[in-house]
Amino acid sequence: MRIVLLGATGFLGHYVLPALSGDGHHCLALTRYRPGCRDLTVLPRVTVAQQGKWDADALSRRFEGADAVVNMVGILNEKGRKGDGFRKAHVELLEHAIGACRDAGVGRFVQVSAVGAGQGESHYLKSKGAAEELLRAATDLDVTIIQPSVIFGRGDAFFNRFAALLRMAPVLPLACPDARMQPVWAGDVAALIARVIDEPSAFGQTLTAVGPRSYSLRELVEFTAHAAGLKRKVIGLPDWAARLQATVMDFVPGKPFSTDNYRSLQTPNTSDDNGLLRFGIRPRSIESLVPDYLGKGKHQRRLDSARRLAGH
Repeated sequence: MRIVLLGATGFLGHYVLPALSGDGHHCLALTRYRPGCRDLTVLPRVTVAQQGKWDADALSRRFEGADAVVNMVGILNEKGRKGDGFRKAHVELLEHAIGACRDAGVGRFVQVSAVGAGQGESHYLKSKGAAEELLRAATDLDVTIIQPSVIFGRGDAFFNRFAALLRMAPVLPLACPDARMQPVWAGDVAALIARVIDEPSAFGQTLTAVGPRSYSLRELVEFTAHAAGLKRKVIGLPDWAARLQATVMDFVPGKPFSTDNYRSLQTPNTSDDNGLLRFGIRPRSIESLVPDYLGKGKHQRRLDSARRLAGH
C-alpha cells in the first residue's frame, strides 16, 4: 500500500514508520521541518517531505495515488488557554484531511485519538472527541479510530519528563496523584496500526490501546524514581493546590503542566476493553521496558557491575 502519514515525524511515528515499512508499505510522512527528521529518511520505502500548507487543496496533491491516510497529529498543550490551538491541530487539520481524501479518491483513514476522547472538560479531550465525530460522520471513508492511553517508550515525554523532574529535587509535589492511566508501549500501538491498515474487519471500528494494568499517577511517578535509581519523596497535592499549580504553570515557558492537563487528569485514562488483544498483540508492561531506558534495567545493571569489577 501507499500510505500518507500526518504527524509521523514525532515520537510515535518513530515506531509506526518502521512497522509499516517493515510490512512492505510505501510511506510518505509530511512534516513542517524536514531537516529535523534525517533519522527517518534512512528507512526503506519511507519518504519524508516538507509541507508548507495544510489546507485541503495542498493535502489533496500529496494524497494523489495513496491507498490510505494515517493521522497522528496531536498536541498536549497550546499557546493560549481558550482551546484554539487544540481545535486547529485536532479538528481543523482533520477537516482538511477528510476533504483531501475525497478530492484524491483515498478511501481508507486511520486516526490516532485518545482514551477518554469527548469526555470531561479539557480542551484536549473535547477536541479529540470532536475529531472522532467528524470521522464517524464521514461515511464515505473506511475509518478506524485508535484510542491509546499514555504512550511510553524510549524517547517518550512521560517517564523521561518525570525522571528529569525527579533528578532536580529530593521532593516532588505531584498534582492529581490519584489520576488513573494505563500506559501502552509505542511499539504495541505501532503494531496495531500496521495490523489494521488493510484489515476490513477494522473498518468502522474504534479500538482502545492500553497496557496490561492501570496505575495511579503517584504509582507511576514512584515507579519512575525507582527505575531511574533515585530515592525521592513524592507528595500528592490536594485538589486546590493542584489547581493553583496548574494556573501558575500556564505561564511557564513550555508548559510542563497546565490547567488543561489538570482537567484531562480528571478523566480516567483507562479501559477494560483492549483492542490490542483483539488483533493478537500482547501488550508490554512498563516494568519490562522502562527501566532499560531510564537507567536501571538489566543492561544498565550489567554495565554497573562491570564498572565495579573494573574498579577493583
